Amino acid sequence: MIHLAALVFGSEEVFTSMGLWAFLSVGAIALFAVFIPLVTYIDSRLKEREAYYKADIMRRVTESPGEGSKAVLELMREESRQKRIKTIEALKIAGLINIGVGIALILFLRELLGSTAASQPYLCGLIPAFIGVAMLVYVYALARPID
Repeated sequence: MIHLAALVFGSEEVFTSMGLWAFLSVGAIALFAVFIPLVTYIDSRLKEREAYYKADIMRRVTESPGEGSKAVLELMREESRQKRIKTIEALKIAGLINIGVGIALILFLRELLGSTAASQPYLCGLIPAFIGVAMLVYVYALARPID
């Protein structure tokens, strides 16, 4: 069939990568129509279930006599603190990755295009590098200290 289409269009070179095109199109459909929605659905169900059980445990503890309400408040504070620590650590890692990508982009474009290029396009690597620096400045200088 491809040979007949090549005869009609006059060139067989147009259809030499048909297998690759078919593979990539099926892969894209599988990724965007099946995998990503499935993972999103599973993740949302997991978060919903965790929130339900957490609320149920807190309700039971607060209804119990004694120090239950103080324990729940302390647990909520600790969870908030752990979430903040996790966010700060993620910002540190993201900042370092952005700085690394920016430096690598500068080196790659400078080697690829040369340092005598008229407009010096390798300097566009400063964009992710400065974003990384801004993340690190926020983490170390501007963020509220963790209790």
